[in-house]
Amino acid sequence: MPELFEMTAVELAEAYRSGEASPVDAAEACLGRIDALDSTINAFCLVDHEATMRQAEASEARWQEGAPLSALDGVPVAVKDLLLTKGWATRRGSLTIDPNGPWTEDAPSVARLREAGAVLVGKTTTPEFGWKGSTDSPLTGVTRNPWNKAKTPGGSSGGSSAAVVARFAPLALGTDGGGSIRIPASFSGCYGLKPSFGRVPAYPLSPFGTVAHVGPMSRTVRDSALLLNVISKPDARDWHALPATDEDYARRLGESMKGKRIAYSPRLGYVKRVTPEVESLVAAAAKRFEALGAHVEEVEPDFGDPSQTFRTLWWAGAGLLLGDLPATKKAQLDAGLKRMADEGAALSLKDYLKANAARGTYGSQWRQFMESDDFLLTPTVATTAFDVGQLTPLDDDGNAWMAWTPFSFPFNLTQQPAASVNCGFTKDGLPVGLQIVGKMYDDAGVLAASSAYEAIDPYSDRVPQGF
Repeated sequence: MPELFEMTAVELAEAYRSGEASPVDAAEACLGRIDALDSTINAFCLVDHEATMRQAEASEARWQEGAPLSALDGVPVAVKDLLLTKGWATRRGSLTIDPNGPWTEDAPSVARLREAGAVLVGKTTTPEFGWKGSTDSPLTGVTRNPWNKAKTPGGSSGGSSAAVVARFAPLALGTDGGGSIRIPASFSGCYGLKPSFGRVPAYPLSPFGTVAHVGPMSRTVRDSALLLNVISKPDARDWHALPATDEDYARRLGESMKGKRIAYSPRLGYVKRVTPEVESLVAAAAKRFEALGAHVEEVEPDFGDPSQTFRTLWWAGAGLLLGDLPATKKAQLDAGLKRMADEGAALSLKDYLKANAARGTYGSQWRQFMESDDFLLTPTVATTAFDVGQLTPLDDDGNAWMAWTPFSFPFNLTQQPAASVNCGFTKDGLPVGLQIVGKMYDDAGVLAASSAYEAIDPYSDRVPQGF
């Protein structure tokens, strides 16, 4: 049997069922690995051995009685530090948040994990309030990529992606307002799904508005499907939440891609710069869907550049969140976030309403486009992981992080489900992600397409050197 920290959620549940291992064994293995190795990458900002072991012991008792609460009972899960977690401080990477709380509530996704018997192993790092696509903050410092510690793991769910890839936990929760699950999934080489907006209830609602999603991250597609089964359960606190369903998101895994119609867009009609190795690996990945029997057609939609639309909405959210902070608190913010908040607070109501109307047009164009296709393929990110401490590998003008994330934020505007699956490594050993976008509400379809791709081009067993 492999080391417990190497096992997927599916494998751990089977080991619990057979009696070969217990949730206590798995929790000890994960915590021991975090203690030994996390100082090299800084994926966690909070680890509470006592609380984690209490959860593991309760789960072990349920398995011994033959009464596990779910397929994830006893499985270790890491929680991004933007999500409320009862009893643990949720500081959102910010010196402006009082660590004393009180911390008396769980976010819906965290509450559902507790109800399912999952074992929470700690809180993962995030840039301050999740504002950018790399993970460093004034509070927690720099988080590093397990494949190359000089590089960022991506963001804003960079701590979660690093934790999954370093085998600190098989599952993690992420949030995605402009690519914050998919960017780190691509940079760190794991799987990440941004579900359809409202599929996973959220509370409190994001100050960045209805571009913000909560979703699963894992090494394998099946593990993310099982996590989505749990966290998509209803919660009345989220008034945007989709109606509850009995969908089993693992049910369609293994579904044939034969006859599927797939659009492949290397530039989305407006992207100017893509790293050549990224472009070539993604083109090869698109070809593999042809080998699976799908009809793949290269397209370049003529919907224009949505960057300004997204920028206005995202910057306005930062202005709402932080614009009224007292000067002493503002001085504690990440300088880039402070600049964004100040610019967002200065936006006019007319600018905001115009951006919201433009978003509606853009979303309608994509809904109509997807009527004739089952999926859309693009690069997840226009580049590979870049050096830690940078906002962008391109022109550092304060806005340029959108120039290297041009494939992710459009589908926050449209709210469609979109995933990143590893499609290979560059000559320098850095992962590259293939983005799979589905029709609105077809989360199960995106998981099925991801699983089909994973089966013919698997990378989930590859471990970074030193881990």
